[in-house]
Amino acid sequence: MTYPKIPLAQSIIEICKAKGLTEIVISPGSRNAPLTIGFASNSAFKCYSIADERSAAFFALGMAQQTGKPVAVVCTSGSALLNYYPAVAEAFYSQIPLVIISADRPLDKIDIGDGQTIRQQNVYANHILYSANLLAEASQENDLKISDAITLAQVKKGPVHINAPFEEPLYETVSDVSVNPLISEMTFENANFAEDLTEFASKWNASAKKLILVGVNAPNEIEQNFIDQLANDPSVVVMTETTSNLHHPNFVNNIDTIITPFTEEDFKEFQPDILMTFGGMVVSKRIKAFLRKYRPKSHWHIDSLRAYNTFNALTKHFEISPNEFFEKFLPKTKDVESDYNQKMQELKAFRKEKHDLYLSKIPFSDFKVFEKVMPSLPQNSQLQISNSSAIRYAQLVDIDETISVFCNRGTSGIDGSTSTAVGACLASGQETILITGDISFLYDSNGLWNNYIPKNFKIILLNNGGGGIFRILPGHQETPVFNTYFETSHCLTGEHLANMYKFDYYTASDEESLDNSLNEFYESKNQSILEVFTPTLKNDKILVDYFKELVD
Repeated sequence: MTYPKIPLAQSIIEICKAKGLTEIVISPGSRNAPLTIGFASNSAFKCYSIADERSAAFFALGMAQQTGKPVAVVCTSGSALLNYYPAVAEAFYSQIPLVIISADRPLDKIDIGDGQTIRQQNVYANHILYSANLLAEASQENDLKISDAITLAQVKKGPVHINAPFEEPLYETVSDVSVNPLISEMTFENANFAEDLTEFASKWNASAKKLILVGVNAPNEIEQNFIDQLANDPSVVVMTETTSNLHHPNFVNNIDTIITPFTEEDFKEFQPDILMTFGGMVVSKRIKAFLRKYRPKSHWHIDSLRAYNTFNALTKHFEISPNEFFEKFLPKTKDVESDYNQKMQELKAFRKEKHDLYLSKIPFSDFKVFEKVMPSLPQNSQLQISNSSAIRYAQLVDIDETISVFCNRGTSGIDGSTSTAVGACLASGQETILITGDISFLYDSNGLWNNYIPKNFKIILLNNGGGGIFRILPGHQETPVFNTYFETSHCLTGEHLANMYKFDYYTASDEESLDNSLNEFYESKNQSILEVFTPTLKNDKILVDYFKELVD
């Protein structure tokens, strides 16, 4: 076995091993050589080399998203670790365990004019669970910081930063470790939930209008008996999103289709007395606007770690997992006589008729592509969706309940969708389809500069010639300023990138070619890209008219 000669590097490696942190994504560099040598030479670790730091961090995030276990990313000093920041912020808001290990220069080398040297300590201060600023010499204090950082990432579900200063020489090795690091036994466990839920159950049982809104949620997480009980309560409406991964025929999974045409009378009729939420971020801007204006009397959020006051109405945070909460809470509740759910089901059926009628007559467009693509996805596959237009269209079309759906909704950025999807595909082993827009795809094209992309990774690329999201947001005007600085109009395609990275490449530009290409695309035994070209100047009007035609 080969070890770095520097004791601090040995300590980091030994503690990572002791804590069960085995997946290491390394961004090549020199200052991090002691760590690279140690991780790559030790059979306890599985290492990946990804040159682009931004892509590397999102790749690691995708892996951790799937496994729920911390994944480490290791970089050299200087601006390298700044390129990790978008993924750090995403991990922070999406509650994904990520361990950033940055090599640094000793303190006496900072701000004296050395190259690749910045102020690295606490650089992620606003979006980190813990910053372990280490001293150059191995010590028990360092050991405890490293141990606690890794434990915190696992238990509190988020990013941590370990900053390790190394002095040259960096590449010297030894055959045995010279350290016996102190491993912290701190567990950071949450206190047992002992709250009496009787008072809350009484409020629940006295209310005829209860709305449950589910944000980002892991697949197969909520127990089926809880799902059935909530779905069949006449006083309860459950609203989900594509990323909720929660299904029942009585649930409302197309929120914007339901509420966008609401009149003030409708809003008042469906204004809940109690709003219960669980899961992560919510995609729908319309449901946020609805609940902020027509506030519930009570808003309860269920999450063992955090609660955001998204609707300016939060009255109670139950610090417990949803399953544990429902196990304690639902036996205290009873069905309440109400027409709240019945009215929602009638409205849902009416909107479905209007939805189907509208889609049957629209021309080829982004919306038509989603109508075709979502039902075509292979059962038991994983769907990764990029942000902006793609995730919004996905909310409007039903999806098979065997498909697991993910999107970087922590910060809703387009910057790492492809890299995240690749890491997720690798970690899960599932056939993975990424649906992405052209700007997001081009922005993260280095996500394909990766030697670890599985054969069952596929991309459906919607190319409408620019950032189509800006055409459906308020303020759109057809001017050179808009086209250049907002929509970022372009005439680029993914063909040459597909060729360079040895992806099979297919195209479609109408319904017939889309049907044909989808069949070949799914049957391909290789990594594949299906690029679908849609009309830039029609997509926004087709979507706007859709919401107009959902009313009587």
